[in-house]
Amino acid sequence: MAKNPFRYFKTSPEIIHLGVLMYVRFPLSLWNVEDLLHERGIDVCHESVRLWVDRFGTYFAHKIRKRRSEAMRRSPQWQWHLDEVLVKIRGERHYLWRAVDHEGEVLESYVTKTRAKAAALKFLKKAMKR
Repeated sequence: MAKNPFRYFKTSPEIIHLGVLMYVRFPLSLWNVEDLLHERGIDVCHESVRLWVDRFGTYFAHKIRKRRSEAMRRSPQWQWHLDEVLVKIRGERHYLWRAVDHEGEVLESYVTKTRAKAAALKFLKKAMKR
């Protein structure tokens, strides 16, 4: 059984979820999120919101991505394709491989230095696992 990620926090998971999503989803500062939560009767410090975003941001993103991909796989029109882009990182050319769904959402990405069949197959296997 997985441990509860909220076990050391006195604030309820629903409030943490609301604060993190407000900060991530909308272009708000930590102080704006603090003010919005205060208007709803929730008294938290902006530093608490920052801690929640650092600690639970990836956790919530993973849950949303997983729920969305499961719903999309049940849908008959769900499709995705492999996309390759040439990018420069610190002046060096690299290849960015992306799995993109029919709505334009990036499902997975992978960066390689070479544009080879082996690199494409490695990324394809990684994308198919997820």
